[in-house]
Formats: sequence, structure tokens, C-alpha cells
Amino acid sequence: MSTRAGARPAERPPVALVRRARRTNRLLADVYPDARCELDFTTPLELLVATVLSAQCTDKRVNQVTPALFERFPDAQAYAEADPEVLEDMIRSTGFFRPKARSLAGIGAALVERHGGEVPGSLDELVALPGVGRKTANVVLGDAFGVPGITVDTHVGRLVRRWGWTTSEDPVVVEREIGALVERSEWTLLSHRVIFHGRRVCFARRPACGACPVAGLCPSAGIGETDPEAAAALVKTA
Repeated sequence: MSTRAGARPAERPPVALVRRARRTNRLLADVYPDARCELDFTTPLELLVATVLSAQCTDKRVNQVTPALFERFPDAQAYAEADPEVLEDMIRSTGFFRPKARSLAGIGAALVERHGGEVPGSLDELVALPGVGRKTANVVLGDAFGVPGITVDTHVGRLVRRWGWTTSEDPVVVEREIGALVERSEWTLLSHRVIFHGRRVCFARRPACGACPVAGLCPSAGIGETDPEAAAALVKTA
């Protein structure tokens, strides 16, 4: 993990909080043994592209778009040389297609110019690519390169604040504070487990508290539906 400005190691958190966070992670591991990146990919470049497209878009929609996209643009050079209108049209349904297309073309050009067409495996090099932030970089590092990373998306930010792991709204601070609570080897899978839980149980508007496996460790338990049967009816299976 980089120690760039804003990402310095956190101060040592309270022991009780560390224990609670690690217990929460273990419970989530039991509940979501298949937690994983839900974007379809076979190469680091495909994952990088899919993650860029996933901004303000569902993984399901991205997975509907990427098979044809990956076939049409098989490498960084292809994105660098892409006809903007063709690229925009192919990703239109993911939303914000014009800036996303510019990012993909810029990423392709940067990979060709700086990295021999290959996706780099370090945080600093990834975030230097056009349109790539820490969230995208950590997804690629964790799932394409096996480098532990914490992905702070809207689900992760919402849940860890509810759990009292952090009070910050700053994703970089949240990333740092989660990293101080949970073993580094668990960072990538923890991110997936939290995202799974946020999509299936701990919703933004009406969390299914009465059906939540970590409610006993959550200081916010009770803000949503507490009746077990009613809560169970809210839970999504995928």
C-alpha cells in the first residue's frame, strides 16, 4: 500500500474496535464464502476497463456491455486508436459514456507510451493513468494482481461508518482506517464481503437489520427493519 500524501498509516486504533472489526470480517466470510469481484474479466486490462465503466453503473450492466467491447478492443493499442464515436456507442448504456470513453482512450495511450501496453501492478502507476482513482486501482491490484487493497465504494463507506469503524467521508481516510483494523491479507476479500453485504442486506435507505448476521456487532443496528420476517423479505440473494 502506498504511503503517498493522504494515505499515511493510521494511528493505532482501540483494541476493542480491532477485535470487533475482525470478528465482523470473520462472520461475513462465513455468510459470503463466494464473495468476489462481480465484474467479468480475464486479464488486468479487461478488469481495468470494466471497473472504469462501473462508475455510476451496475456490475450487471457492465457485464452485458464488455463481451463485445473486449472483442472489439483486445489490447491497449486498440483503445488508444479507437474511433471515439464507436467507443462511445458501445459503452453508452453504462452512463457518462463520453467521459468514460475519453478515459479508456487515454488509458490505452498511456499504457502504450509508459508501460509497453501492459497494465502496471503498483498503486502509484495505476492512479497516474487517466480516469483511474484509488478505488479503481485497488480493484485491479487485488483481483488482477493479488496485491491486497481496500476498495472504498459507496457500499463500503456506508457500512463501515454504520459499524463505527470510521466517521470520515473521505475515501482515502476510510481506506487508511479500515486498513488499521483488519489484517492486510484480508483487505481484498473484506472489500468484496462488505460490498456483497451492502448490496444484499445493509441497504442505504432501509437496511434489513432483523436479518443481519452482524447486527450484534453493529452500533447502528435497529436503524432499519428489525422484524425478522419483514427483514428477511427485504434480503436480496444476488
